[in-house]
Amino acid sequence: MLEYLKKFERIIITSLIAMMTLVVLLATVELGWIIIKDIITPPVFLLDIAELLDIFGLFLLVLIGIELLEMIKVYLEKNVFHVEVVFMVAMIAVGRKVVILDVKELPSLTLIGIASIILALSLGYYLIRRDKK
Repeated sequence: MLEYLKKFERIIITSLIAMMTLVVLLATVELGWIIIKDIITPPVFLLDIAELLDIFGLFLLVLIGIELLEMIKVYLEKNVFHVEVVFMVAMIAVGRKVVILDVKELPSLTLIGIASIILALSLGYYLIRRDKK
């Protein structure tokens, strides 16, 4: 029974890798299309702030997808989640959110919460890296 469960788990993880690869590929194509479209629309080669924020947000989203793909790949190879990779994905995700946020429209308590999350993730990542040495 345990053998069938391991095979089932491997099939699911392989399916997740295939789907994540497709999503990352499509997101990369979308990013390229947005960049080309924004560059060729008048004024040519000039991007406004909203376009830059969209591009940066999508770029970081592709980066998150790549990190998630790496996390799934490591789990498939070693059957273990690396906490360091999980922290990296979380930090990229929070960083993406910070990049695309309009700070002027948020209450100060929300900004303090985001700062606390960034500080906690940074401290956790630092402690994990320090423990590895």
